[in-house]
Parts: sequence; C-alpha cells; structure tokens
Amino acid sequence: MCFFALATSSQWSGFDYFHWKVFCGSCDLMRKIIFELCAESIQACLAAREGGADRIELCTALSEGGLTPSHSLTRAAVQRSGLPVHVLLRPRGGDFLYTDDEFDLMREDLLHARTLGASGFVLGILSSDGTVDIQRTRELVDLAAPLEITFHRAFDYTASLEDALEDVIATGCRRVLTSGGERDVLAGADRLARLVELAAGRIEIAAGGGLRIKDAAALARATLANHFHGSLRSSEASRMQHERHWVLEDADQFDGTSRSVVHAADVRAMIGSLRSS
Repeated sequence: MCFFALATSSQWSGFDYFHWKVFCGSCDLMRKIIFELCAESIQACLAAREGGADRIELCTALSEGGLTPSHSLTRAAVQRSGLPVHVLLRPRGGDFLYTDDEFDLMREDLLHARTLGASGFVLGILSSDGTVDIQRTRELVDLAAPLEITFHRAFDYTASLEDALEDVIATGCRRVLTSGGERDVLAGADRLARLVELAAGRIEIAAGGGLRIKDAAALARATLANHFHGSLRSSEASRMQHERHWVLEDADQFDGTSRSVVHAADVRAMIGSLRSS
C-alpha cells in the first residue's frame, strides 16, 4: 500500500519527506532508482545500453582508479550507446592534488569532450589539507554549465565527509559519488545513509565503490540513496591462441591471458536488485 495520500492527513502532519518515504514501497513518484555503469570500453558501453543502465561514466584504466578516456572512445560511447555519457576528467593516477599544468589539461579535456557530445563530467580536486578545492571545482562547474558535474570518490579522501559535502554543494556540483569514506559501499552504508540525510535534496548522493549485485537491495534499503554506481566487470579468458611469457615492464601487473568485460545480464540484475528494494 502506498502511504503518499496518508501523508497529507492530520495523522501524518509534521512528517517530513525523508522519513515517510521509507513506508512507500510501491509509489514510483517517491523514489526513482538510477544506475550508472562505470565503463572503460566500448563493449561495456554497449552492455550498459542493452542492460538498461540510466547513464554511463566513461573512463579508461580502471586499474589506475580511472583516467580520462580517449577521443575515439568518447565519440563512440556517445554515438553508439544512446545513453547520457559523463566523462571522467582525471589526467593521471595517484592523488587528487593537481598542478596548474594538470588543471589546464582537465579544462581542455572538458572542452573537447563537450564537442563530442558528452552529457556531463566527473571530477574531484582536493587541496593539500584534505579539503575540497572549491575554487578550481567551481571553475570547472561553470565551464561545463549547463552540463552536470559529479564530484567523484576523491570525496572519500577528505578530512571530513560532512564538511566536504557542504563544500561540494557550494561548488554547484549536481551529485557526489562516495562509498561513505570506507573501502566499499557495504562497509560505508551507515555513513552513506547519514550523507543522504545531510544532503536533504540539495545534492544527489551516488553510492559507489565495490557495489555487488548480491548486496544491492539491502544497500538501497539501508541508505535510501537514489543513485548507484558500479563497474560490474568480470574476467574473460583471452581468445589469443598464441601464448608467451610476458617481458614487459611491470609485467607482474599485466595479465595477457584475460580481459575485463561487462555482461548486459549483470546490468539488468543489478538494476532489478536495486529497484526491488
């Protein structure tokens, strides 16, 4: 039964939206679940489309935590997926304290990806004291307008998630991607719920980082988040018939016998689990 109508009666007066929406299990007006697939290949982008994802965060090199994707991958993702494509702006791996030269690269990558049809951007810039770099973030938000900006999991590296939330809101970002400051969303579920409450509709909280299909429904119920983010990668054996011992630099980090793929069935299963909550 939907309690939407009851919320207007004297019996429910004074109940705010955050609390009484918990009791509405069937009213789509109350809570719409959005799933964003983090994709690093055109194969993953097409799986996102086939599986019913709402949006793509496009990057490359997820082994590095994600880097800015190439021109050709961005163009193909926009043209072939049919989904909103939000492009990651991250010029290198490592920390989120960028030099002036690196920030210039982020500006140029934003402008270029915009010409390719990007629907939004994903970024995270911190100051040396572990706070959000409000000035630089706001500069990119203004440069991208009216396209959306998501502040990514650099947020989880800040000195205070509560203070960082207010800072990200002040920059004009549309949403913040976070695991609640923990290694994954399951461990950070309590903090995620608190962030959703603190955000109070001023910004979207996207739960992401180690999101698994088997945990999705419980996480959605526990956090009351509407936005969820995951890569859903699985390993597939290489179809190479020729094998050899690799002699490349950093070969211990390179596996030439497999590759990462995304299955549309997993995307559907994730969405079904989230929306069953």
